[in-house]
Amino acid sequence: MKTLVITPTYNESGNIRGAVSRLFAENPDVDLLIVDDSSPDGTGEIADELAKADKRIDVLHRKGKDGLGAAYIAGFNWAFTKDYDFIVEMDADGSHRAQDLPLLLAAAVDNELVIGSRYVRGGRTQNWPFHRQLLSRGGNLYARMMLGGKLNDMTAGFRVFRTSFLKSLDLSTINARGYSFQIEMAYKTLQAGVRTAEVPITFVEREIGDSKMSSDIVREALILMTKLGIRRITRRG
Repeated sequence: MKTLVITPTYNESGNIRGAVSRLFAENPDVDLLIVDDSSPDGTGEIADELAKADKRIDVLHRKGKDGLGAAYIAGFNWAFTKDYDFIVEMDADGSHRAQDLPLLLAAAVDNELVIGSRYVRGGRTQNWPFHRQLLSRGGNLYARMMLGGKLNDMTAGFRVFRTSFLKSLDLSTINARGYSFQIEMAYKTLQAGVRTAEVPITFVEREIGDSKMSSDIVREALILMTKLGIRRITRRG
């Protein structure tokens, strides 16, 4: 079961070394692709140093900050040229605990998408401000209402995809650039009717640096969910 972890980065120089160290301490058999959007704080250079010291690491440098969705799609396309069975989405800021990844990979054996969920029994958040919890829960409630399906955490960013399923999707039709990419990918997965699972995780608030969440990201997500929801209802009617 050959697995690639994709970690997009932008200004994560204070986090990337620790995140990589924890990943391999808990999951020594995975490979890692760091996708850096020309971070001005030197994250890309640190990633290159890590890659030189460890053959399990590759680095994809992109010209300029173009959003989380675009970074992941670039990483997916890179992975498609290799022979990976599973592709993992994982943050660089330590929010996604490396010790939870084996649980997701175990569930991926029988599913095309596995989500590390904060909102199933056993899942939780740690050190998260109340306003972030409210925003996340409200966003997921709206997503389920507009998009349907059984997923409880459609905004989650800790995921495992079966590579063969990802290849079957037309990624050129993905419109979301920011964090709403996760919602759009979950929606396309539900529309495909494939097997999905949610595994409880502990989501930890970052210790170093500022959250990338912004009003523009929230606005993009609301617009996307509304458009997709209207499209779903119209087609059903």
